[in-house]
Amino acid sequence: MKLVHLDLKGAAPKVTYYEQIFPLLSKLGANGLLIEYEDMFPFTGELAVLKSPYAYSEDDLKKILHYAKINNLEVVPLVQTFGHMEYILKHDKYKGLREVDRYPNSLNPHHSETLPLMKMILTQVLDKHPSSNWVHIGSDEVYHLGEGQDSKSWLNINKGDLGKMFLGHLKAVVNFLHSQFPQKKQLMWDDMLRKLSIESIQESYIAKYEKSGFKDIWFASAFKGASTPTQIWTPMDLHMRNHLEWKKVINSMSKFPKIHYSGIALTGWQRYDHYSALCELLPVGIPSLAVCLRTLKTGKITEEDKKDISHILGFSNINPEKNTCEGNGAFPGAEIYTMVKKVKSELKPKVREITEGDR
Repeated sequence: MKLVHLDLKGAAPKVTYYEQIFPLLSKLGANGLLIEYEDMFPFTGELAVLKSPYAYSEDDLKKILHYAKINNLEVVPLVQTFGHMEYILKHDKYKGLREVDRYPNSLNPHHSETLPLMKMILTQVLDKHPSSNWVHIGSDEVYHLGEGQDSKSWLNINKGDLGKMFLGHLKAVVNFLHSQFPQKKQLMWDDMLRKLSIESIQESYIAKYEKSGFKDIWFASAFKGASTPTQIWTPMDLHMRNHLEWKKVINSMSKFPKIHYSGIALTGWQRYDHYSALCELLPVGIPSLAVCLRTLKTGKITEEDKKDISHILGFSNINPEKNTCEGNGAFPGAEIYTMVKKVKSELKPKVREITEGDR
């Protein structure tokens, strides 16, 4: 599978935009969506406090899932279950569940209300995704884990084994999903696993995942939002090179017959966290996405590929090596792409001239 990540932490698209962009994503070669709703999900009941004032309604969500279905895009909901919890822990109601009082990014895994909260959130999200075969439980960048008083007490009793603590919470979440949603497989980011002791889980990288008993493996690349937190213009060349390398890794999977390559998620971060500035808007990253999806298909970008991508997106020419697209484009959101291009090429240099030039 090739999943396009939709990060809704900032500048979430209107529902009408999904109707326009999903056919293009399918045409470009995607067959799935990794949707990170965060506070854009239509939570109800005691979870309603988590909703943004601009959150999608239940009818909106039905439309989004319908547009995905008719364009043969399988939806994988992403629900953070340990780190990146700012949209929850910023609220007074849930401040007591922070690992460290000062920071709203990570859950205290020892608090009696932590797991019930995650069960409620997962249940509401997954009940709205009956057709999804996968759920992504996040679990990346659990900053400050082990620094809270409850965790320090636990570590004193458990020989300082932070990995065991991390896996304990993860296991509780996965056990809940197995019992309540047995038909859904779980995905997670692996950065925290890489830090664990060999006794907790075998070392990282494909051969060691194979030895550890993993049966399926996914990869994650990036088509935008991975250069700087305040980037406004997507560096196509950077992302194309990233996918050329990932294609080599994908092609090497035959060396590991015991582990199945399931797919790749092309991430497109909108913010680095709930409070940070916006990076590239989704329409600005569409040319990069087109190039990255084609790279995963062919393993290279030929002149014929460039012509085809240009035709699909409405450009007269595209040159990812030089990070240029000639023309204004004719894809959904091209107007925003053109405006940001103008800011980059005209306004930013002028501002720099005024602020940094001789006075």
